[in-house]
Amino acid sequence: MGKLRLVPESAAGQRLDRFLAELPEVGSRAEAERLLTTGKVTVDGVGRAKSHRLAGGEQLEVDASSLVRAPLAEEPLELRIAFEDEHLLVVDKPAGLVVHPGAGHQAGTLVQGLLGRGLAGGDPERPGIVHRLDRDTSGLLVVSRTQQAYDGLQALVRRRALEREYLALVRGRPRSRQGRIEAPIGRDRRDPTRRSLDTDSPKDAVTHFDVVELLPAHALLRLRLETGRTHQIRVHLAAIGLPVAGDPTYGVQEAGLRRQFLHAARLAFPHPVTGEHVDTSSPLPPDLQAALERARS
Repeated sequence: MGKLRLVPESAAGQRLDRFLAELPEVGSRAEAERLLTTGKVTVDGVGRAKSHRLAGGEQLEVDASSLVRAPLAEEPLELRIAFEDEHLLVVDKPAGLVVHPGAGHQAGTLVQGLLGRGLAGGDPERPGIVHRLDRDTSGLLVVSRTQQAYDGLQALVRRRALEREYLALVRGRPRSRQGRIEAPIGRDRRDPTRRSLDTDSPKDAVTHFDVVELLPAHALLRLRLETGRTHQIRVHLAAIGLPVAGDPTYGVQEAGLRRQFLHAARLAFPHPVTGEHVDTSSPLPPDLQAALERARS
């Protein structure tokens, strides 16, 4: 008997093999394909091809017992820690670093770089993780070191009490000095690897922005997330005609900028165990500061 799970509505339109590869107990497209070809996966009790498109709401049974999963190995990384106590830590993630192991990234992740500090709570494949940053987004991320902190941080996320502020350089000129973008996001109808407003599985998403600086062809924005959908800021800004500079998926390419200009600059929250107010900040990293100077000129 395999593990039973309900396919979320957000997976509508996604290929079966890609969905499987993202599951912690599977972890890669190669392993997903091996399970499918050996009959270890059923969708509503029926074996399906790897290219089968999910509708959302199906009962998925996965027998991953044949997959040998090595325990996570500590991989020391030089990381800036913005706050730390016995319950949690706030880490300043550099661009290019994946947060946790998953499809195509079994080593060299942020989680493995923090294992020596003692992470706890949640999925053993991604201990301590309650929210994420895209690989090429830099900045602040909170990680739990105890189950109590993990449960409390999850409650903060649900109550939208985790204050997350970002800086983004966008191409174009905003129509107002501040604004609120409220537009549901889900997997794109035509390309399940992208998020979009054109989706069969919309989830509410709200982003607030303020103009920090107007530049000749760009604007520097401060953004605050009310919700935390995948690629939310990048999708929302593209939707209002202010694509993020350097974003290869939703934005515009910029000379000398090798990734999206998006930085998690501030993270504040009531401590889930002690109740104290934690307020951390992170300066723009050198590559983004250099891009900003170029945009100013």
